[in-house]
Amino acid sequence: MPAQRKYDQETQDRAVRMYADRIAAGDVSQRQARIEVGELLGIKAETLRNWIRRDLGEAGRPAAAAVQPADAELARLRRENAQLRRANEILKTASAFSRRRSSTADSGRSRLHRDPS
Repeated sequence: MPAQRKYDQETQDRAVRMYADRIAAGDVSQRQARIEVGELLGIKAETLRNWIRRDLGEAGRPAAAAVQPADAELARLRRENAQLRRANEILKTASAFSRRRSSTADSGRSRLHRDPS
């Protein structure tokens, strides 16, 4: 019988994160996600299942309370991004308008202030 392998907490957390990311992609079952992540990291799917249950609960998905703050943060960042894009467009338009006016004003000034000599 092979000796039991001990995995450090960082490895366990990484495996659970990889599993959660694979599930979030939404194209595989929980079992298949455990198998894929386990094969990548050299961990048995059953061992990974125990870590997932410990960290994420019996459902094997992040708790709703953990997801809601992330969703709220994502929504806030998207709103802020849209606002900054609008401000950037306004500044680009103002800059283009300002360049047009300044080049016209500069050429007009030089004609008005020429010495007749």
